[in-house]
Amino acid sequence: MPDIRERVEEDRGLLKRIQLADRLKTVRGQMETSRAALADAYEIKVLEPLGRLVFETEQLEGMIRHAEQGYSGFSWAIQVKEPELDALYEFDLALLDGVKTLGGKVMEIAPGGSAAPAVKECTALLEQLRRTFKSRWARITGTEVA
Repeated sequence: MPDIRERVEEDRGLLKRIQLADRLKTVRGQMETSRAALADAYEIKVLEPLGRLVFETEQLEGMIRHAEQGYSGFSWAIQVKEPELDALYEFDLALLDGVKTLGGKVMEIAPGGSAAPAVKECTALLEQLRRTFKSRWARITGTEVA
């Protein structure tokens, strides 16, 4: 049976995961607002890549929000030792910083010709977030390839 410290870490991880997913949801809302503005301005070429970005953001949000329970969303069967916590916190910080950066870049998606490059940069940022989340999972499960 887990001790109280493990339970606190699990609850803290769940809260971080929900907070991160909520931030991604907010960013996705900003993307939707930009998409509506671009549609109103008849900037059709950028709508398809932006729609794909919205969809992929929603997918990552769901992956984070609905990850298994346990420390920061992982199974009780997976034991996280004290030295590994520092590495996991680094992944958590990278995810939070990445979402903040993505949110800032999304604000650049607006009618007027600069939307396409901003969407491309946002797509790259989102892919980096996805890789970071998957690397974190691999570290936790011990399936990380060096």
